Amino acid sequence: MFKECLYHSPDLKWAYAYDCDTFHLRLRTKRDDVEEAVAVTGDKYDWDNHALDIQMEKIAADPLFDYWEAVIKPEFHRFSYGFRVRSGDEMLWLIETGVFEEMPTPAGGYFEVPFIHAIDLFEAPKWAKSAVFYQIMPDRFANGDSSNDPEGIRPWGEAPGGEDHFGGDLQGILDHLSHLTDLGVTAIYLTPLFTAPSNHKYDTVDYKQIDPQFGDAALLKQLVKACHELGIRVVLDAVFNHTSEQFPPFQDVLKHGESSKYKDWFHLNGFPVEVKDGSANYATFGFYGNMPKLNTANPEVKQYLLEVAVHWIREADIDGWRLDVANEIDHAFWHDFRTAVKTEKADVFIIGEVWGNALNWLHGDEFDSSMNYPFTNKVTEFFAASDYAASDFADQINSLLMRYPQQTNEALFNLLSSHDIPRAATRLGGNKDRLKLAVVFMMASMGIPCIYYGDEIGLDGGDDPDCRKCMEWDTDKQDRELFDFYQLLIALRKEHAALRDGRFRFLHADNANGTLLFERLNSQQHFTIWINNTEESVTLSHPMKADDWHDALTGDKVVTAEDKLEIELPPLDFRIIYRNI
Repeated sequence: MFKECLYHSPDLKWAYAYDCDTFHLRLRTKRDDVEEAVAVTGDKYDWDNHALDIQMEKIAADPLFDYWEAVIKPEFHRFSYGFRVRSGDEMLWLIETGVFEEMPTPAGGYFEVPFIHAIDLFEAPKWAKSAVFYQIMPDRFANGDSSNDPEGIRPWGEAPGGEDHFGGDLQGILDHLSHLTDLGVTAIYLTPLFTAPSNHKYDTVDYKQIDPQFGDAALLKQLVKACHELGIRVVLDAVFNHTSEQFPPFQDVLKHGESSKYKDWFHLNGFPVEVKDGSANYATFGFYGNMPKLNTANPEVKQYLLEVAVHWIREADIDGWRLDVANEIDHAFWHDFRTAVKTEKADVFIIGEVWGNALNWLHGDEFDSSMNYPFTNKVTEFFAASDYAASDFADQINSLLMRYPQQTNEALFNLLSSHDIPRAATRLGGNKDRLKLAVVFMMASMGIPCIYYGDEIGLDGGDDPDCRKCMEWDTDKQDRELFDFYQLLIALRKEHAALRDGRFRFLHADNANGTLLFERLNSQQHFTIWINNTEESVTLSHPMKADDWHDALTGDKVVTAEDKLEIELPPLDFRIIYRNI
């Protein structure tokens, strides 16, 4: 066995409490190198009488490594541990002090879990982990009140330009809540609502005022109340990394320069504060001079923004914040942010915009979730064509899952489209069957699914601003068959807890083509999802001992033969089957 590949660390994603009574241990080995892995555990104060060997399960693999996991319920909420691995007659032990060919005497030198403290657990709000989200850009969803339209709005449905306004507003969302309830979503995420010059509102001028083109605070409260009565939660978008150049404190800096009382609110590199030859002498979002970056380490800035965050929870009873450009703000700010909003409303949901590995923000003391763009990219890449080996796709998804503890994976914000990327329909070549397969994978995966407005009725669109088209409300121009499909998959996920909190594992992923099989499993139900991402009919088989399988969408009984289940799949098709345990 390759000792160099044998790895464990007693940190967040390798050793973590899943709940107050359960601890997960993970171990990494070279791929296909180890036949058996065992967690060797015991109480350091009395190992002889409280020792337990726990067989580990191979839960994932990527091109280089296998990943094993043991689930432990320690008798005294503490334990010490090491690992024993075997390949043939060869055996190795891994403890904190190294790798050994004979079992080291416990418990000195072993890894240690001193005590499981409930207060240290990562725990996203329960409602959020069970939610199906729907993202709305208010300017593009529906125009419910033409009296608040800004000047020069474009006719609804025309191709959008980067600076165009179309008149969508909060009243338009209120008028179409039945669309959301019919679809089955249980939460909405609204891009920024606060006063700003742009159509997207990511350049805030006044954080405590709803932009008049959308309505006012009273209308927001009415919308939130109506949503709550329908069982829909509401999450707003907070842009605390930067503001508009029209933000009054920045205007004061431009006017008074070094004598401005707000000069420390921003990252300034000289006076006068200016944009010269296209380059700003102050920190900005990207290189946009009209979006100066806030100094969130400044106590006055921090207090101001925390008051904003709490204000809208108190004022409108919102249920969460999505945090724009979250990884460019200091961790100290986010620690204080979490404390402030959770003190005001304990089950507020916090979603950070982090495009890569977000583990540093998901320790349980900053965010509850992150927008899972790595998932988005892998899923749309795989289902966009048939020349992608399913084994490569499975390896990539496994690598993403191994970034985080299980409870973190359960709360990640999965999406196929958003306002910042081309729509899924376009990324998948306009092929509805391919889109359906991607939707199936998202709805059956670990994590919280989010639908970008219009995806459910067939909206397409390339890069921004094309991905921000107006919602189509003419039912004759909507793909109602696609809507029904989304509705069906959402209902299935909401009905069965195993599709929300069950274990995720690939059972088959072909090395040469795009056929795969994965499972979701909890203590009550076992789901298997069979996918044919090829343009040929295939027959997939897998050992299945139980004979009480049923088709999850039709209810038809699916019979196993000789402890094996065979599923025939047409091109670009799927099957979801389940059994009660």
